[in-house]
Amino acid sequence: MGADGQQIGIVTIQDALRRAQDLDLDLVEVAPQANPPVCRIMDYGKFKYERDVRQKEARKKQVRVEVKEMKMRPKIDPHDYATKKGHIERFLKQGARVKVTIMFRGREMAHTELGRKLLDRLTADLAELATVDANPKLDGRNMIMVVAPLKRPSVKELRDSAAAAGGDVGVDGHPADAEPAEAANIGSPAPDGGELGKD
Repeated sequence: MGADGQQIGIVTIQDALRRAQDLDLDLVEVAPQANPPVCRIMDYGKFKYERDVRQKEARKKQVRVEVKEMKMRPKIDPHDYATKKGHIERFLKQGARVKVTIMFRGREMAHTELGRKLLDRLTADLAELATVDANPKLDGRNMIMVVAPLKRPSVKELRDSAAAAGGDVGVDGHPADAEPAEAANIGSPAPDGGELGKD
């Protein structure tokens, strides 16, 4: 095959090499399994450079899904649980998957149901943000579960669905005609018997 992609036909190796040298190009074997083998006259350095550029562009376009890990103990303190749950929520909002590991020590291995209850509680707490990607399973002394972020509808999707329903959506994704919470409470009775919003 010539430098311009034209078929030259079957020629000897010496003739092919001479043609490549005349054009100051390289003779590259592109299909060694074919009978006879197929070679192409090309600038091999330029070909390698263009291939590397294409691969770099493809890598840039790839979406890399990160997997974060959060470790807990079955007897975790409520405050620690809330802190770790907050970290998991932050990871999920960033689009990362989260591997939650419950670590058992010593006699805790006899009560793995405590770890399962903790993971079930976490799943219920994260129901609005995540879905269970890998169900809890015991792996040696650890119980592992993987949660993945839910695909949240974009503001554009919310607007489209609201327009189809006949409503209008504001900038923050809430209906545009929705009354702010503070304004709605003015003049309503307060828990202590007074009225809210009136001084």
